[in-house]
Amino acid sequence: MERQVYDNMAEVDGRHWWFVARRRIIEAMIAERIHPAPDARVLEVGCGTGSNLALLKTFGSVEAIEPDAEARAFAARRSGVAIRGGTLPGGAEIDDGAYDLVTLFDVLEHIPDDRGALAELSRKLKPSGRLLVTVPAMPWLWSGHDVAHHHQRRYTAALLRRVLAESGFRTLHLTYFNSLLFPLVAAARAWARLTGREGGNDALPPPAVNDALREIFAAERHVLSRFSLPFGVSLAVIAEPIAAERLAA
Repeated sequence: MERQVYDNMAEVDGRHWWFVARRRIIEAMIAERIHPAPDARVLEVGCGTGSNLALLKTFGSVEAIEPDAEARAFAARRSGVAIRGGTLPGGAEIDDGAYDLVTLFDVLEHIPDDRGALAELSRKLKPSGRLLVTVPAMPWLWSGHDVAHHHQRRYTAALLRRVLAESGFRTLHLTYFNSLLFPLVAAARAWARLTGREGGNDALPPPAVNDALREIFAAERHVLSRFSLPFGVSLAVIAEPIAAERLAA
């Protein structure tokens, strides 16, 4: 991502409606669908400025990887978590068969070789481990925001399911989310295209607007772990690794 994107993220990710609501949704999905043991070993891949690490620490012992040096240092200061550098696939030192939960929160879309990265992570999970991924959805929503964030792609549910299967994972639960605000986001992206004002602006809205958007988005946590929504700005998936011997069968 652009340096400015990281800097802005560090400034607003504790208050911005999107980050706060997404954390509430992540928390609900882990607690209600994954049920990690109290001594779970958790890895966040691409932790950015570390805004999710405090939440993940409530579910076990947390480790993290972040390729950007400045973001890595900021995340380590704010969380107390030892964060390693490196990229996937092949550029990070990660123990095989070690983790109960591996997470990528809006990270996979940045990785050119998404299948290679996921295949590597399938070997890092315990046989009973789980993968939790969120990604931007709907390729037709592609905008200047995606460009500024150096996205490689946006996903459909079918594409994400196929990428996981080809990388050694079985999908357990897949759903679109950020669905309640989908019409607003789609309209805003269309208007930006028409007016030529596309960009990667993640500025904090006025307090009343920020609070309203946060509560609308976060309300989806009450249904996302039980039901699969048919559309949304983003996708979330929980998957399990398929044993190597079963893949070879």
